[in-house]
Amino acid sequence: MKYTVEAMLTQLGYTINESVMSQMENIIKNTKNFLDIQKHIVQLNDALKPFQAYVAMSNSNNYLKIKNESSNESLKEVDDMINKWANKYKIGLKKVEGKETYYIIGKD
Repeated sequence: MKYTVEAMLTQLGYTINESVMSQMENIIKNTKNFLDIQKHIVQLNDALKPFQAYVAMSNSNNYLKIKNESSNESLKEVDDMINKWANKYKIGLKKVEGKETYYIIGKD
């Protein structure tokens, strides 16, 4: 199933406007094999919500990022969930140094 840019933004909780549409289009172009992994990204976002973690657009890079703002007790559990997800779907992540954040680089 192929998501439209608008559907992807809505699934991630964004209000649709020209600016976010353009930003998401750049992220899609920059993320390797985005169309193959977009449904997995939405599924991960849904699974992370109860832990105060989520998938969002990065303001500094043309990637989606996974931001883990969960409590100290849940940090490791959420981190493990993210890494299992990436390994299962063979999705490349780049950890942001000093933060509980990963960039979704794409799938080889």
